[in-house]
Amino acid sequence: MSIERCRAYFRTLGREGDILEFPISSATVELAAQAVGVEPARIAKTLSFLVEDRCVLIVAAGDAKIDNAKYKAQFHTKAKMLTPEQVLDFTGHAVGGVCPFGIDRDDVTAYLDVSLQRFQTVYPAAGSSNSAIELTCPELEEYAHSAGWIDVCKNWA
Repeated sequence: MSIERCRAYFRTLGREGDILEFPISSATVELAAQAVGVEPARIAKTLSFLVEDRCVLIVAAGDAKIDNAKYKAQFHTKAKMLTPEQVLDFTGHAVGGVCPFGIDRDDVTAYLDVSLQRFQTVYPAAGSSNSAIELTCPELEEYAHSAGWIDVCKNWA
């Protein structure tokens, strides 16, 4: 189970107890914001794309949208989202609980969008459609084994 993988991962960091689980769904930005009790922008959504034969995860603010021109400039290809089946295969997380944690595949790379940097803390999912964890941006960068900060989103500034 995906949340168990996240739990095991955060256990190695001494943060397992910080995972929040809700009695309601947090599978969308709006539902997650309601469950956590924050504005939707502070939900760190993880978007999954196919670049060549690799999975690229982009963690962005809940109010941000992918800017196709910026994406193409960054990745030199048109944005193509993964199917739910591909997401599960690459990440081990089902849509609604996708996060950059506990993934041990070399063909998955996580990036963080600058839209998150305006917040002290953000809430990414923790492997299930009813979980999250509060992290600072430096913690998110470290725990996601991020390849770096990129600017590929719009409608948030």
